[in-house]
Amino acid sequence: MKKNLKFYLKDKLSKKELQLVPTSFDIVGDIVIFSEFPKKLKKKEKMIGQTILKNYPHVKTILKKTRKYSGRFRTPKLKVIAGEKRKETTCRENGVLMKLDVEKVYFSARMSSERKRIAELIKPNESVLVMFSGCSPYPLVISKNSKCREVYGIEINPVAHKYALDNIKKNKLDNKIKLFLGDVKRILPRINKKFDRVLMPLPKGGENFLYLALRYIKNRGVVHFYDFLHEDEFYKAEEKVKAACNRFKKKFKILKTSKCGQYSPRFYRVCVDFLVD
Repeated sequence: MKKNLKFYLKDKLSKKELQLVPTSFDIVGDIVIFSEFPKKLKKKEKMIGQTILKNYPHVKTILKKTRKYSGRFRTPKLKVIAGEKRKETTCRENGVLMKLDVEKVYFSARMSSERKRIAELIKPNESVLVMFSGCSPYPLVISKNSKCREVYGIEINPVAHKYALDNIKKNKLDNKIKLFLGDVKRILPRINKKFDRVLMPLPKGGENFLYLALRYIKNRGVVHFYDFLHEDEFYKAEEKVKAACNRFKKKFKILKTSKCGQYSPRFYRVCVDFLVD
């Protein structure tokens, strides 16, 4: 956004109210999503939303989160506070277009640079597996921005899977991407294939699936394991990798551990890249 939101609200709110205005929000396509919206500003939320719409013409809908990510599919509950009454949008990222419903599909716009980082690591002719592939952001960005041979994506949320199928057709990448609907624990044994690289961008609890990554990674293959941790506890992500590799008697080497997006104050999404022998 061009100028700070508070700039446009300085004559409409008291100094005390102005201090409460959220400075952090997500933009997905033409939708703005507030994760935290103070209860003390509830009576002013519509006015704040209309101010955004007036000063940022590319924004068409303002949403606020009324329930955090939860349930089997880790999706939020969102309320329209201004603008068009819809939750579906199309966003552009790293050269691809993605359509999704932000309430029915788990999607993090903050992972854009991380998806690009992964695409840049992929070597020519790699076979890549994306567990928990959602509406297909990783498969799309990887297929568009690398010379991989193929990308397999597995997603349990049927709504996300439907958007993913539409998105790969929209981007004309269905010749390189193969998508499967269902639980990775059931789908992977049916595919019965090993991969050069395995991505695990699960919103929560990825350590429970590390054994599958280790089972279906090729020798000298790379796994990208994601976790949410406090900034003082990043070491715990590496400990989870070490515990899984030791349990299944796999030799491994941690290549890099990095922050890839802030989840809340002092809490981050962390990625451990590790090589499996």
